Parts: sequence; C-alpha cells; structure tokens
Amino acid sequence: MKKTILRSAVLGGVLGLATGFAVMATVMAAPEGPEVKIDNFTFGPQSLTIKAGTTVTWTNEDDIPHTVVATAKAFKSKVLDTDDKFSFTFATAGTYEYFCSLHPHMTGTIVVEGAAGGGAAP
Repeated sequence: MKKTILRSAVLGGVLGLATGFAVMATVMAAPEGPEVKIDNFTFGPQSLTIKAGTTVTWTNEDDIPHTVVATAKAFKSKVLDTDDKFSFTFATAGTYEYFCSLHPHMTGTIVVEGAAGGGAAP
C-alpha cells in the first residue's frame, strides 16, 4: 500500500512538473508586441500603427522564403524560411516602408507615433 501511494505521489509530481514546463514554454513563446504575418505573397496587416519603443515581429507563414527590408535601410532580415521570425524595435517616430527583397511587389508600412505620456504637468 505504501509503495502504491509513493508511486502515485511521484508520478503526480512528475506530471505536474511536465505540465508546468509546458505552460511556461507557451507563455515564454508568446510575442511581446504586434505581429505581421507573411503569407500568400503579402504582409498582413499591410499597414500597422504603433507607439515608439514597440517591437514588431514578422513571421513567414508562406511555403517559400521571404525577407523584410526597410526602404530607408533602418532594418533588414535574413532570408526567412517557413515559420522563421524577424523582430525589430522601433525607437523613433516616423513612417517605415518595407518590402521583400526576393519579391519586391510585396510591401508594407509601419507608422510609429511618439511614445505616450510625457509626464508633463498640464
């Protein structure tokens, strides 16, 4: 009887630990900011408005390689295979146009607004 209880307790602890790791991995894998999906030769959404300091992540969900390249050279990804990701943090307000260097007809725009809340008294 004691061996059965001990085995049940050990098995329960192992399963609980495995479940905890699975939940933690899911939480850790969650993106920190907005996402742009690359699929069917398009960036979606094609235009995105964010605050300065925001990180945007592009994910290639297409079955062929793509890149993410800013026209003004602010950022450039490596070639992204299926399920590869590229992230960039936009520190400065402005409009950032980008395209896929392998398929230049694919374009998108990130509009970065100044950070909110300057903390100044009215």
